[in-house]
Amino acid sequence: MTKVEITKKQNHIRQVVCDGHTMYGASGEDIVCAALSSVVQTAALGLMSVAGININLEREETRGYLKMTIPDGLSDVQEIQADAILETMLCGISDLYPGFSDFIELEVKN
Repeated sequence: MTKVEITKKQNHIRQVVCDGHTMYGASGEDIVCAALSSVVQTAALGLMSVAGININLEREETRGYLKMTIPDGLSDVQEIQADAILETMLCGISDLYPGFSDFIELEVKN
């Protein structure tokens, strides 16, 4: 199971942690893991490449671990862009969750 923990601070997503493999299918054929990974990693790429935010990104592929932390001190424009990217990511994860709750655990902390 993949545990996804999203931490918000003052209604802005500030940290995303994904830990573990979904175990929906065999390694390399796990469509749930691939979908979840694509949504989260695309958000990380958007934050870095589109919004120009220097996030702290940690990954451990074998373990199925990804942690991204959004720094304090964003400009107003970066804050708007980060919110749009990260809330869209959360929409994608939330859309996957009902159909695959045996394989994904989702927690949003305020």
